[in-house]
Amino acid sequence: MWRNYHKRRGTCAMLSDSCGRMRSMKTTILVFVRGDANLPRKISQQQPFEAFAVPKLSRSAVLAVAIFLVAHLALLIGLATPEKFVFDEVHYVPAARQMLAPVMSQPMLNPMHPPLAKELIAASIATFGDNALGWRYPATLFGALAIVAIYLCGLALFSAQGPAIAAALIAAFNQMLYVQARIAMLDIFALGFGLLATAAFMHGFRRERPHALFAAAGALFGLAAACKWSGLFPLGVCIVIVAVIRLMQGWRTLFADARPDDWYRPELWPGLRLHHVALCFVVLPMVTYLAAFVPFHGVSLPDLIEAQRRIFADNATTAIAGHTYMSAWPSWPLLARPVWFLFDKTGDDNVAAIVFLGNPLVLWPALIALVIVLRDFILARRWDAFLIAAFYFGPWLAWALLPRTLGFIYYYLPAATAASLALVYVLRREGLPRWLLWAYVGVAAAGFAVMLPISAAFIGTSMRTFGRLMLFQSWI
Repeated sequence: MWRNYHKRRGTCAMLSDSCGRMRSMKTTILVFVRGDANLPRKISQQQPFEAFAVPKLSRSAVLAVAIFLVAHLALLIGLATPEKFVFDEVHYVPAARQMLAPVMSQPMLNPMHPPLAKELIAASIATFGDNALGWRYPATLFGALAIVAIYLCGLALFSAQGPAIAAALIAAFNQMLYVQARIAMLDIFALGFGLLATAAFMHGFRRERPHALFAAAGALFGLAAACKWSGLFPLGVCIVIVAVIRLMQGWRTLFADARPDDWYRPELWPGLRLHHVALCFVVLPMVTYLAAFVPFHGVSLPDLIEAQRRIFADNATTAIAGHTYMSAWPSWPLLARPVWFLFDKTGDDNVAAIVFLGNPLVLWPALIALVIVLRDFILARRWDAFLIAAFYFGPWLAWALLPRTLGFIYYYLPAATAASLALVYVLRREGLPRWLLWAYVGVAAAGFAVMLPISAAFIGTSMRTFGRLMLFQSWI
């Protein structure tokens, strides 16, 4: 049913920089993987072009692969427990099963979300069987990719391996990502694609020619939206950032005391034109988004439009019934109302529980860190603080603009994952000892270990321990 549209080509697209020299797109992509944020943006005459045409495997690429493998294996442990549906798997797994039928039955199940994540679940069922492992395996892949993406974001922001690895560890030790990466729901797929796109945008932000990286970001954002429409929120953040910077440049805005680390510079992206922006952040996302619908609707424009109308009607309406675990967006950073994905009694005094809550030792200190990030963005105009604030507040506050009243704390997942970057930003400030960041990583790991019995059903816990972990009445 699915064809591989992403075969690698042997050719290499070439881009011309502002000095008239040629640079390989492969070199640009290598810099994204390596995270060399401070590399010179021009090739000197003394450096042979061939040295960039066949790049060697970098340490950053090896570390990215290692992070992915370790995270993926960790997420696989106990994945098939329980062997029954958990929470919203009851909606998405039957929809994935329907896609595997020789002739797709009607009506289409779960038409209120785009199909890509369900297609990936269906492909896993076809590979591993119609069982708990088959349902949930793709989520572990994208959970691991999300952790790698945070590492890549850290390389772009901090230009150092240590802080980037610390950011990835803090994100991994936040229960939100762990729980969502072990269930057959849509959010982890949108998160994985969205964070990879964010990493590409961050790596391109300070470059003289960000075209290839911005194009990669746009294509990945389209795939994120093809999993769930909330994947559009970080794309909107990128569009707003580019629009504001271009507007300020059009007004010839200058900072009286301009500094190299300002988030706005008049000379930023000299070769980026309006048609480049439209291609990267409108056309490419639209193409990759609509490609997910082709297996079901072909290229029929009326059918594609009707599918979008149905998604909009089901997600933007205010006439949605309440839910036991619903919560409003202002309460999510405070962890005021978790979602119980599973609560089964396995004995007289034992339970198997999966509670989507988050690690309080990560998410509560992150609120303080974000205040410092905002201060540095406003007062010091730091570009790294600007990007962290944009990709935290943008995907979170976007929910405040929607007319629907039904919300859940797992909608906070993208912002909560980006919060790990704010924590690293603060803990590596000048004047603080280097060991402090790693000490905090240890604290986050300890909090993760304490919360693990109510985050993974295969571990189980006693009712007494469960009661102790439910710190507030609103958590019950």
